[in-house]
Amino acid sequence: MQDFRDRVQRNRRIQRRMATCFCVALFILGISLSAFCILQFEPVQRKYFYVYPYHDTVMKYAELYHVDSNLTAAVIKSESKFEHTAKSHRGAVGLMQLMPETAAWIADQLDDKNYSVESLHEPDRNIRYGTWYLAELQREFKGNDVLALAAYNAGRGNVRAWMEEHHWTLNFHDIDAIPYKETRDYVRQVIGDRKKYKELYPE
Repeated sequence: MQDFRDRVQRNRRIQRRMATCFCVALFILGISLSAFCILQFEPVQRKYFYVYPYHDTVMKYAELYHVDSNLTAAVIKSESKFEHTAKSHRGAVGLMQLMPETAAWIADQLDDKNYSVESLHEPDRNIRYGTWYLAELQREFKGNDVLALAAYNAGRGNVRAWMEEHHWTLNFHDIDAIPYKETRDYVRQVIGDRKKYKELYPE
């Protein structure tokens, strides 16, 4: 008789634990679904995930150099997360993470006599140079954004070498075929972020 009561109590304890686990699982699922729904709201995405400082500056130079403003915004997000003081361990500077030697060449092309490495932290100059450079890469690669972004990240020389080695044409769009993982991830990220900026900032 005692064994029977023990079994009943043990079964009840197991059932209570199962019921508790089920309630906890439901609670976690509810919280997760609520968080997911909240994160889908456009104001939340704009405020926390796809911020857009320097919007007017991006628009100004995107129009001037005929570049998709969403592409410029996506590059800035990927490069510096809109931190104008950003500097990489490789020496890239500012919002669009320009290498000083590349920026010096751009300054020469734009006939900017006031260029200095320190000035690359100025949002206006950095966005101007970076957007012009994007336009230059798009011209070089005939509007192919995959190749242009790969060149922005890995250098135009590397992209030209890959094109020759792997017989890529200017119609190349196979991101997975890019030899550098960092560049593959970069191109995929920027293209995805450009789509989100277009959705969230449809002007």
